Amino acid sequence: MSSKKEIGLFFGSFNPIHSGHLILANYVVEFTPMNELWFVVSPQNPFKKNHSLLPEIHRLAMVDRAIENDGRFKASNIEFALPKPSYTSDTLIYLLEKYPNYRFSLIMGEDNLTHLHKWKNADFLVDNYDIYVYPRPNAKKGNYENESKIHKLKAPLIEISASFIRNAIKEQKDVSWFLPQGAWNYIDEMGFYKK
Repeated sequence: MSSKKEIGLFFGSFNPIHSGHLILANYVVEFTPMNELWFVVSPQNPFKKNHSLLPEIHRLAMVDRAIENDGRFKASNIEFALPKPSYTSDTLIYLLEKYPNYRFSLIMGEDNLTHLHKWKNADFLVDNYDIYVYPRPNAKKGNYENESKIHKLKAPLIEISASFIRNAIKEQKDVSWFLPQGAWNYIDEMGFYKK
């Protein structure tokens, strides 16, 4: 009997995707049981205002260009056709129906773990899915810290944020080394985040 393919799901707005995301993704596929990591581009996070959010099709294109042809990674638009705002538990139910032979795990920042109790069907997520948590500076303890399916990653602490990159571009700073080349080229070609 063959074991199920292990897929890590890294949800985010990726507005824009940056080197910190890729370093973490690389760490996850090399240092955990996951064979593959999907960047799930979220059309709308229920906890975030979307005033500076690029249309999802452009954020997906940036992820696609960022990962290029690395077979360990996939840019996923799975949430684009689902009801908005997107809820992780609903997306997982849909994915399980579509890919019954895959085993999905979640990847999230320590800051998300702190607020996980506010998520729709949080107990269901914690009971049924392995959740790999990467360190974030100054993250507070959450309600689910000691659950058996919560795995703390010893990944490098990368303090790059998408908002820092957006603000820097607006201020006409060259932050090309903060992003994968493909994503930077796309932002530059399209003139994103300049206003």
